[in-house]
Amino acid sequence: MGGFFGVASKRDCVLELFYGVDYHSHLGTRRGGMATHGEGGFNRAIHNIENSPFRTKFDADVAEMKGNLGIGCISDYEPQPLLIQSHLGSFAITTVGKVNNYEELLQQMYEGGHAHFQEMTSGQVNVTELIAALICRKSTIVEGIRYVQELVDGSMTMLLMTKDGIYAARDRYGRTPLVIGRKEDGYCVSFESFAYINLGYTDYKELGPAEIAYITPEGVETVGAPGEEMKICSFLWVYYGYPTSSYEGVNVEEMRYKCGSMLAKRDGDSVHPDVVAGVPDSGVAHAIGYANESGIPYARPFIKYTPTWPRSFMPTNQSQRNLIARMKLIPVHALIENKKLLLIDDSIVRGTQLRETTEFLYQSGAKEVHVRPACPPIMYGCKYLNFSRSKSEMELIARQMIRKREGENCPKEVLAEYANPCSCKYAQMIEDIRKQQNFTTLRYHRLDDLLASIGIEPCKVCTYCFDGKE
Repeated sequence: MGGFFGVASKRDCVLELFYGVDYHSHLGTRRGGMATHGEGGFNRAIHNIENSPFRTKFDADVAEMKGNLGIGCISDYEPQPLLIQSHLGSFAITTVGKVNNYEELLQQMYEGGHAHFQEMTSGQVNVTELIAALICRKSTIVEGIRYVQELVDGSMTMLLMTKDGIYAARDRYGRTPLVIGRKEDGYCVSFESFAYINLGYTDYKELGPAEIAYITPEGVETVGAPGEEMKICSFLWVYYGYPTSSYEGVNVEEMRYKCGSMLAKRDGDSVHPDVVAGVPDSGVAHAIGYANESGIPYARPFIKYTPTWPRSFMPTNQSQRNLIARMKLIPVHALIENKKLLLIDDSIVRGTQLRETTEFLYQSGAKEVHVRPACPPIMYGCKYLNFSRSKSEMELIARQMIRKREGENCPKEVLAEYANPCSCKYAQMIEDIRKQQNFTTLRYHRLDDLLASIGIEPCKVCTYCFDGKE
């Protein structure tokens, strides 16, 4: 994943840009970048943030960079923002998205006479550079952005900064959010709506799917009308989104309370735990919602060690990820021993980390561990956002269980039966997962309940990873 922030101000904006980008640190851990424009022209800084937070790496840059226009990002993949010189003039660009037809678009550029791109150490071309090159095939920036929106298979939301203003463009189907804030001396644009609250901005406008806005210190102009169709990612509310953010008018924390409440209603009187707990941090609000609805006390039987493990995401190396998962959660034995626990996590992807969490609860004296994931079983790898490091759908625990019953090549119509919470195959899959993970009981959030927890029209929400429907 990734996130970004931009500012167009009547005064120097570097400090606001710095804090606005930093508020997106929960969305990635590999690279950060900032670009500004002022009297001295464009200025840019990019740093690796894998072993040090954004604020630490960019603290010195804040003193050196100047400008009243700025964009910045947190990225889990390519270095950005990039500075581009072209027939459209000079501009800086940063993107969030996933380009499935990357190879096809790259070949199209070569065949069209584009001579070369910089190669990253991974052997790949920087996707943001490819997007910039596609934009430059057209006669105006707006035409170029529209061209990209039509060409990209996947998703693409971007900020593009010229010497005069910032173009903000939301993905064609609104899979990721983009919101504008304002105050007396300027405007900002952000992936996360909460990122500008403490900077003195108030909500101005949430861009619609495919909408393009042009932002200057003096105002905001819609230069590309929004589309009708929207497929915003449901996982934003379940996991990615910060609790203080809202998407399409729906607050993340409030949605998670509703989610937990609906899980409790589905359980009814079927289980009798002593306490309800959430896996820190993204499972906590779901657990509070469950506890409030059920009347079962909420407790924190293990604590996340935030001084040195503050961020949610993990290194790319799987063995290192497993070690860190153990290192950052510390059990409170007094709240575990001889207790029946109901544990809520945002999701189960591979199941490795949650199984280890469950095992140390048993080792700490827990009598029972009931597990309630806050979303349905993940059946498909995401085609639209880089939300999982799984290299294959067969790494997903649900698909592993299905493969054991159905073999390697399970037809899509049979997979649909496994995704149906009312089917026998679904019940078998859940029981297989429960046994493998050594849970006392297991009940996932149903897809219909998830959509009800979000509360916007179901046709506007992407649920591909749960049901395979595009």
